[in-house]
Amino acid sequence: VYRFHANDGSMVLCNRFGDPKEVLNPAFTRHHPRLNVVYTCTEDIEENGRIFAYRLECDGGLTKLGCVDAGGTSTCYLTIDKAQKNMLAVNYWNSTLSVLPLDSETGNFTGGIHSMYDPKEGKEMVAAAKKNGGVNHSNNDDSTIAARQADPHSHALVLDPFVGTVAYVPDLGKDLIREFYYNRQGAKIELELNVLPSGLCTGMPDGPRYFVFHPDFNVAYVINELSSTVAVFSVDRALLNEIAAASKRGDVDMKAKFKGRSTLTLLQSVSCLPNAFPKHLNTCGRICVHKSGRFVIVSNRGHESIAIFRVKTSSRGAGRGTLHPVGHFHTRGETPRHFQFDSSGQYLIVANQDSDTIAVFNFNLSTGEIKYTGNEYRVPSPNFVCSCPFYPEDDRDATALEDDDELEQSVAQQEIESDLESEESVVHTIAQTKAMAKEALEHELGAARKEIEVLKERLAALATPTTASASD
Repeated sequence: VYRFHANDGSMVLCNRFGDPKEVLNPAFTRHHPRLNVVYTCTEDIEENGRIFAYRLECDGGLTKLGCVDAGGTSTCYLTIDKAQKNMLAVNYWNSTLSVLPLDSETGNFTGGIHSMYDPKEGKEMVAAAKKNGGVNHSNNDDSTIAARQADPHSHALVLDPFVGTVAYVPDLGKDLIREFYYNRQGAKIELELNVLPSGLCTGMPDGPRYFVFHPDFNVAYVINELSSTVAVFSVDRALLNEIAAASKRGDVDMKAKFKGRSTLTLLQSVSCLPNAFPKHLNTCGRICVHKSGRFVIVSNRGHESIAIFRVKTSSRGAGRGTLHPVGHFHTRGETPRHFQFDSSGQYLIVANQDSDTIAVFNFNLSTGEIKYTGNEYRVPSPNFVCSCPFYPEDDRDATALEDDDELEQSVAQQEIESDLESEESVVHTIAQTKAMAKEALEHELGAARKEIEVLKERLAALATPTTASASD
């Protein structure tokens, strides 16, 4: 656990916590959106994953709250639903999706698995685990790809941010994005609404890994791990609202109404690599959208780079939300499995897994380019970075989420406001970006002034002996 200093991008170690015999291969961490609680899951191909809940203290201390079984192997992703009453966990190896109840006051688990969904419908795995003669899933050669894509492999689960009733699951094993109906009242994934390809269907494997929404536009992005591409999708808000309204009414036959209807339409597919670089030498890691909404960032494992794209933000036209490359930037290490922005959005923190380093970069809010700060930290095999804002106790009630009735009212409001979103969101994005750019420039100006003062002191020190010798 590090404390991050936004004035210069440095970090100070506060705590090293955990028993490696208990917390085996932690793969993913999620910070509660309202409480000072973090969750971490373990990734094991033979034993079921475990999910730990910790109370985060102001000094970086961690207090264990509870632990539950994830209901599957190689647990790799955690999501908290819109009402903050349940956690949804993804188990990569056997592809199962589980729902676990949370205490709204403490953030701890209130019990074991509430419901489970198995896309395989109980079928046995075809491919063998690495310990039993299988392949290393970190590679990208033909034999590895064939084994990885012999079975479904759920890699993430993201609920739509508008109404929280559709869960999007990238299936790395089958090159699909699966859309599920999530019954918020019943805390259950009840129905697979639709499946669609995660890319252009070129005949080559894509391997969808993560799925993210744009903060202002009806657009989503998928990072395809094996083909090193980003797929851009438009999102049908009207259909999402229709599904949410049917769920609120308690319609019994959701399948008849919505089966086969997708909320996604492919807009674009762009490469994450320079044209000449061999794709088989690379797999993509993480994808995120910068909080300004103006940039999409991807990590390349093999090319050892961060690829940055500018988002088209024009208020009119079908191209809004599509991507244009900014450039590739070396991560100062090997295998950048994960990265994270600090809360200001001005620093990018990269976890270089195979070189055992964390590297910190300045992020230019105007151009999208990154610059190495010189701050590097030795961490054994870092595979995840979680930025955790600390909430004062007195503020937690003020930020508490509205109840279900208020959530349903917001769905109706979203239906009215959906048509107005384009121009208003662009204005909001531009204003937010200008404010962030101003803050970044003021920070750079302050740093430059300090550097000038240091240089003046050095010049004065050099001038002193020269003056003395002249007087002699």
